[in-house]
Amino acid sequence: MPDRPIRVLFVCLGNICRSPLAEGVFRKKVMEAGFEDRFEIDSAGTGQWHVGQQADARMRSTAKMRGVDLDDIRARQMDRDDLYHFDHVFAMDRSNLHDALCLDPDGDHSARARLFREFDPEPGDYQVPDPYYGGHNGFDNVFNIVERTSEAILDRFREIYGL
Repeated sequence: MPDRPIRVLFVCLGNICRSPLAEGVFRKKVMEAGFEDRFEIDSAGTGQWHVGQQADARMRSTAKMRGVDLDDIRARQMDRDDLYHFDHVFAMDRSNLHDALCLDPDGDHSARARLFREFDPEPGDYQVPDPYYGGHNGFDNVFNIVERTSEAILDRFREIYGL
């Protein structure tokens, strides 16, 4: 068991839909389990387009209806230091995993990065679909994926870290 917080980063393209939702949902699950002092949780995007912005209003609304508040999360761009700092980096799709790993050309920290849905009990194609250009159902679908996968990740961390 580490003597510092377990550091978890969720990554998507713009850090306004999928990764801030994962940050918020995972943070809520960690708090409900009483482990908030054991984790450092953040999210980032591989792109810079939305840096400083809140999560997409549709995602915030979907999350709020399901008891998760994303209002304090602001988009930021992932950088190379994130691969050194975080113990676990969860990318929402293959493209973002590739972009995250490009920040580590020597492969020193690539074992820390993986697809988020590797832990999903219903992984489908292992991609969290980007709801940005879709309708409201896409945001609900992403919430369901993120909720069950976050629970599975927390269960796995219980095993790994003896929580």
